[in-house]
Amino acid sequence: MPTVNPATVKSWEAIVAEIRAITVRNEVVVEEVPAPQKLAPHALALTADVDIDVGTGRFVLLHDPAGQEGWSGEFRCVTFARAAIEEELANDPSLCDVSWAWLLEALASHSAEYAHPSGTVTRVASSSYGELDGREEDSEVEVRASWTPIDGNSLTSHVKAWITLLERVSGLEPLAEGITQLPRSK
Repeated sequence: MPTVNPATVKSWEAIVAEIRAITVRNEVVVEEVPAPQKLAPHALALTADVDIDVGTGRFVLLHDPAGQEGWSGEFRCVTFARAAIEEELANDPSLCDVSWAWLLEALASHSAEYAHPSGTVTRVASSSYGELDGREEDSEVEVRASWTPIDGNSLTSHVKAWITLLERVSGLEPLAEGITQLPRSK
């Protein structure tokens, strides 16, 4: 099992502080939530929502200094990103492949090196009947994925990649190079 030299890895507290300092675009709201307690000695969980009911996601960073065999490392990222989509997209047979490619592209665009990726992409199209007849049809796509970060010192890049994936499945266009949004008013 590949391991990282503990002398070269930041402390868990430093990693968490860097992740908490990440800024996101105005349409995205990220919140820290209680993390799972029994999967690893250290865990951090985040949720994110894109605008009002456009998309939602969750990111969990697990850390076990002793490593875990199933992870092949000391860290594991576990994520999902889900968004409402147009019915035509839900019927597109390439949607799953494209959505998985968005994850890999997001990781690459943030230089988030990883190993052992796994996951699923689910597309759902719903129609209503009976008492619910008359409701609009709705469709969504959901990407669930996990992977092992290779460098324990660049974990913010993995969080940023997850946010980029969520933006993509939610239909947000990437911000043009050199464009900076004004901060959201509170």
